[in-house]
Amino acid sequence: MEKNNMMLDKWKNSGSYFTYKDQYQIFYKAEGKGEPLILVHGFPTASWDWSKIWDDLIQKYRVYSLDMLGYGFSSKPKKFKYTIASQVDLWEFFLRKNDITSFHILAHDYGDTVVQEMLARSKENDNYEFEIKSVVFLNGGMFPETNFPTITQKLLLTPFGVLLKHFMGRNTLAKNFKKIFGKNTQPSDQEIDEFWRLIDYNEGKDVLPKLIKYLTERDTYKIRWREAIQHTNMPKRLIDGGFDPISGKHMAMFYKEIVPNADVIVLEEIGHYPQVEAPEEILHHYYEFRDRL
Repeated sequence: MEKNNMMLDKWKNSGSYFTYKDQYQIFYKAEGKGEPLILVHGFPTASWDWSKIWDDLIQKYRVYSLDMLGYGFSSKPKKFKYTIASQVDLWEFFLRKNDITSFHILAHDYGDTVVQEMLARSKENDNYEFEIKSVVFLNGGMFPETNFPTITQKLLLTPFGVLLKHFMGRNTLAKNFKKIFGKNTQPSDQEIDEFWRLIDYNEGKDVLPKLIKYLTERDTYKIRWREAIQHTNMPKRLIDGGFDPISGKHMAMFYKEIVPNADVIVLEEIGHYPQVEAPEEILHHYYEFRDRL
């Protein structure tokens, strides 16, 4: 655990904070030189998800990532109304603050949906202030028809979610993650410790039932967010861990069916966290995509 804490502390100490809406502290990292690339993390973890590919990416690009509201080392206000739109508002604030108007995106899980909202804003507004130059999605429930949440996620959505959070701990996370990682790429005890520390940081368990409501938003905005992928012109690629029971090969096949000229890579033996399970493969497929632009 001590070595684990040192690694996470190094990540935290190499990042910075900014104040959002005059009251929330947002953790972020920005390193490297080149074209801007933003990394958008998933639920229920944080920007630490990108740690295995971070040092490589910053050799080629100027890379930015942040812990969204309610996640990781950022503020986790209990009375905040967490929505996908509110997280995009946060990202837009961050981009303006750093004078970034044109950028590439790599996203995972919940982050995929955040990016779908960005794409929808771009699609609906000819004068949208940001130019999204390319998008690469990793496993995420972009389409409710093909998204199969875990039992824990489903329970968090119910009125029992407020009670369930009290019984959640590191072992609950370990049990859930072992089901969604590949058979040969299981998370180590150290990785589980890292993920749990980020979730539990700053009383994070208390906001999980609020954060998970994004699953209902995916139903509400199903058509809008689907069309945001189908009807925007920037290059896109999906790199999908096919073994993932939540948004694996079944989601990749659906994506292929409905997205024009779909660019899809399926990593058959990899689960829900491909950037953690197979970082070298993700880098290979990402660079190959970028080299063709």
